[in-house]
Amino acid sequence: MNKQTIDMIKKQLLYILPLALLAAGFALLPFGTDELKPIVPAAEEPAFELAFPVNDTITILKPERKNKAETQMVVRLLDAYHYRKLPLNDSVSNVVYHNYLEALDNMRLYFTAADIAAFDRYQYQFDDYLKEGELAAPYQIFAVFKERYYQRLAYVDELLAANKFDFTLDEEFVFDRDSLPWPADETAMNEVWRKYIKNELLNLKLTGKTTEEAIEVLQKRYKQYKKVIAQYKSSDVYQVFMNSYTETYDPHTSYFNPITAENFDIEMSKSLEGIGARLSKDGDYTVVVGVIPGGPAFKSNQIHENDKIVGVGQGEDGEIVDVVGWRNDDVVQLIRGKKGTVVRLSILKATDGPGATPTIVTLVRDKVNIEDARAESKVYEFLYQGKVYKLGVINIPSFYKDFQAARMGNANFNSTTRDVRKLLANLKEQEIDGLLIDLRRNGGGALDEAVELTGLFIKDGPVVQVRDYQGRLSVEKDQDAGVYFDGPLAVLTSRLSASASEIFAAAIQDYQRGLVVGEQSFGKGTVQNLIGLQRYVPQEEEKLGQLKLTIAKFYRVS
Repeated sequence: MNKQTIDMIKKQLLYILPLALLAAGFALLPFGTDELKPIVPAAEEPAFELAFPVNDTITILKPERKNKAETQMVVRLLDAYHYRKLPLNDSVSNVVYHNYLEALDNMRLYFTAADIAAFDRYQYQFDDYLKEGELAAPYQIFAVFKERYYQRLAYVDELLAANKFDFTLDEEFVFDRDSLPWPADETAMNEVWRKYIKNELLNLKLTGKTTEEAIEVLQKRYKQYKKVIAQYKSSDVYQVFMNSYTETYDPHTSYFNPITAENFDIEMSKSLEGIGARLSKDGDYTVVVGVIPGGPAFKSNQIHENDKIVGVGQGEDGEIVDVVGWRNDDVVQLIRGKKGTVVRLSILKATDGPGATPTIVTLVRDKVNIEDARAESKVYEFLYQGKVYKLGVINIPSFYKDFQAARMGNANFNSTTRDVRKLLANLKEQEIDGLLIDLRRNGGGALDEAVELTGLFIKDGPVVQVRDYQGRLSVEKDQDAGVYFDGPLAVLTSRLSASASEIFAAAIQDYQRGLVVGEQSFGKGTVQNLIGLQRYVPQEEEKLGQLKLTIAKFYRVS
């Protein structure tokens, strides 16, 4: 599949974006948000009527009652605490409007010029809608998008069934379509799609498939796309729209719906409460793609890679719910749960033949540490000028920290610095001659972890300067006068090394403590805080999302 197609699908499937991307560059700083008064949630579901005619066979998604208060709170938080003081006015509304259209249809493959002309009534209204928590407009636009999506899929079915593609014609398809005019009407859109599908067929034929085989592949692919759009939820639409708003401030400010927020917390803490299995989708099935060592699934020795989960039951005798065809994140939500509770899984083993009876596996949920996403070390030996040297390498995938466990006083909470300290103790026992810290795939993480990790290699002193949203300058310091490792040191970076990675590498360089080698880093100099919206809508019984908000910029000590 070409890059443009992948980008299109990413835009349309925002709810399954890798959480590693969402976690990139996050840093937590406390700040006084208590001065903002709580919001009282709406008592009734919002009124919603379609402003545009849509096929009545399509399931129309509507804003949820809780979203009104969420939206108003996000607006207030951005206005009060974002580093960039940006007034919410018609100019911002225009940007939000175009961001939203791009998020839904960045390749101009669904909306026509007539659709856009109809939507233009909202172009300078989103600032007022956001302040009021009024969400009818984005859901109206999504309803039209969903109808156009189904129309395109139906047209693809017709094209593939007819199989009248002429590969002798000299034609071209323009992939960089984001700056092109919107197709004038359905006829013009059909022509765009005819060339688009023809190009996909050609790509498949270049892999050695016959035309008939390529058509079969595309028929299965687009059948799956139809299932994906059918499984969209109101919370998905809300997250896409709210991020179209937060993007107007900076690319690192984001709204997370409750499921995305939960996954983000897991990414930061490197731990979860559940069974310790990695799941993925394969057609209609939820498939086990990995079992985390030490977790309940691993200890049971009854769940293995490529097993299919076809049902989930709660407790010792709760009804087992059939989950075939469900979204992956919905299945995950059923399986996760509090430590000590029971979950029963109906499993089709990878070794089972057709028509096999599922096996019921009963597990007790527990806290699972995601060890393979934490820092790890290796020792490499090499010969130089007749002498064998030992080089210790510590790979740090992110600057993680289990904030909740730390706040609760858990002495063994997960953190980058704690893990690296243990790894260094082991490397020193092996008498390494030098150390390399590998940050090539480290997109950032907790700011205080970058400061504390630096402290393992310097005596003490300032590590980074932070200027907050009120212009106040603070200096984050290493308070520990001890040095845990004083041998030769180098830090390896790449263009993926960002935020906390850059703070650590810069401090090592500024203190002339070691060399920074590799590629130029990403160049992210902002600090984010994660704010739970439930705190500001305390009367809301339904679970609310979180706001990752840019509150400061950081500067190296030099």
